[in-house]
Amino acid sequence: MTEDVSSCDISNAVVVKDILPRLKQCSSAEDFFAELKVKYDPKVLGPARLHILKRMGQHLASEDFEDMPDRVVAARCRTFLERAYEDFVTSSPLKERVFKVLKDHDPSRPVKPGTAFVDFSEILEPISET
Repeated sequence: MTEDVSSCDISNAVVVKDILPRLKQCSSAEDFFAELKVKYDPKVLGPARLHILKRMGQHLASEDFEDMPDRVVAARCRTFLERAYEDFVTSSPLKERVFKVLKDHDPSRPVKPGTAFVDFSEILEPISET
């Protein structure tokens, strides 16, 4: 289980030195949460782990960490993970659609011209022989 770190100061809770190389070594979502000392509910993390990490990666990609102090980098990483996690506490992977395959098959978006689409009812119709 996770520990309660809500009242901890980031400099005391997270080891900030070389945080990005350490995050690159993480092999599971739980590792990221442990490294950054972020609380989580396993019931939320379980079905959304890849989506949360993808969303965190999108946030990370928008930042230029060069010349930032380690303390600031660690704080930003923690904030990005918390923000990504919160997106899936209040929503679902299907609603958030962070992966291309889900974005491409969003029923609320119109089908792009030139995109092959076969309605299921057409599959069920018998093939006529000519």
